[in-house]
Amino acid sequence: MNAYYADHFVLPLPEGHRFPMAKYRLLRDRISQQLPGVAMQVALPASDAELALAHTSGYIDAVASGTLSPAAQREIGFPWSEAMAERARRSVGATVAASRDALAQGVAGNLAGGTHHSYADKGSGFCVFNDVAVAARLMQAEWARGQGGQAKPLKVAVIDLDVHQGNGTAHIFQTDESVFTLSVHGARNFPFRKEPSDLDVELPDGCNDDAYLQALEHALDALEQRFSPGLVFYLAGADPHEGDRLGRLAVTHDGLEARDRRVFDWAWQRRIPLAFAMAGGYGRDLEDTLQAQLTTWRVALEYHQRWQNVRP
Repeated sequence: MNAYYADHFVLPLPEGHRFPMAKYRLLRDRISQQLPGVAMQVALPASDAELALAHTSGYIDAVASGTLSPAAQREIGFPWSEAMAERARRSVGATVAASRDALAQGVAGNLAGGTHHSYADKGSGFCVFNDVAVAARLMQAEWARGQGGQAKPLKVAVIDLDVHQGNGTAHIFQTDESVFTLSVHGARNFPFRKEPSDLDVELPDGCNDDAYLQALEHALDALEQRFSPGLVFYLAGADPHEGDRLGRLAVTHDGLEARDRRVFDWAWQRRIPLAFAMAGGYGRDLEDTLQAQLTTWRVALEYHQRWQNVRP
């Protein structure tokens, strides 16, 4: 199973910055040591034309040239640098590559990504470009070309289980009936001005495993009743964990593993290819975030193997 990364582009963040930049390299090392069935691949950068499927040309140019205003940089949460711009492009490229692999092999992932707070014309909340939005539209375009324009459009579902609502993704796809956005998130958490997804499930502070998994089950049932995707994007945020600094929920490691298994199994049972990204994770102890994300990859690898076993 392929895993795409761009952690060799390290942002020059000021000391004490709360974004856990080190986790990406640490996660790659941990997967390489413990999951030999995962093949590490360097992500290529998304092109301007690919980014333009979900972003305005003015915003793309501002990120590339370093002309983002100070206010725009504050909203993103990162000061502009060449590494920031390149990492953002490659994070999108990682999800694009994982999407192509998922359509061919069933499952693949991005070791970062899930940058769901980015809008068409601005970034926010540590998100520069919206990797899932770009990848979804690019996969739809490639699908249409491959079918000679004669087939029905590729329908895409976004299952966003980061603890923060996927406001940017919801806004980008708000009038797009070919994409279904599902977000299960903390009701009182960032962003405080939320955008309407096709299905939003809001959770109270302190939500535990049982309540979380029940909410997820109801959400997946509702998704199935309303939409039939040909591709799923899964944002496997580690931040619902009880030890997360920004999460406010009380989901255990066992609960997160059960969540991951439910999502991968939901897609597998319906033979829907699934591309996944790590999204958020801000553990008070970084080890908690790494453990949660490593578990996601372990579960993904099991389901990737199932796909290979049924392929002709």
